[in-house]
Amino acid sequence: MRRGLRFVPLALLLAVVLELAVFVGVGRALGFGAAVLLVFAASLLGLVLLRREGMRAWRGFRAAAAAGQPPGGQVTDGLVGLAGALLLAAPGLVSGLVGVLLLVPPVRRLARAGVRRATERRVSSMVAGDLFGPRTVRVRQGAPQPAPQPEQPVVVDGGRAIEGEIVEPRH
Repeated sequence: MRRGLRFVPLALLLAVVLELAVFVGVGRALGFGAAVLLVFAASLLGLVLLRREGMRAWRGFRAAAAAGQPPGGQVTDGLVGLAGALLLAAPGLVSGLVGVLLLVPPVRRLARAGVRRATERRVSSMVAGDLFGPRTVRVRQGAPQPAPQPEQPVVVDGGRAIEGEIVEPRH
């Protein structure tokens, strides 16, 4: 986990440089005032959607809990929606575009599946089962594959190696 965190400052710096470059490009194409207005409108829309997505996530979580179903699907959907709205609310054209994409249903489904897979990898199978319910496992038909054979222990007896058998030491 800590290994990946060392790249966060570099990623943030690259994101800021990218945002500035895109803003300058859009400012040259449309005019500075139009670019500022576009960023302001996107941020305002993001703030409105942030409230809506937050309420939607909370209602979905409560409905799942009341029905006795695992709340993981509603939680991940809510997280993806909140992330999209938050990125849209952040001032910037690239972050706004990513935020809008996360709110589009097909992209949202893909992101939700990614969040679910990442969560299942990082938590115990018992916690993942409580969050998302029983896992679906794909079984492929075909010839059974032989199980890998465990390595045979090598025991040294008086300077010679004996494979596959365990020899009691002589006294």
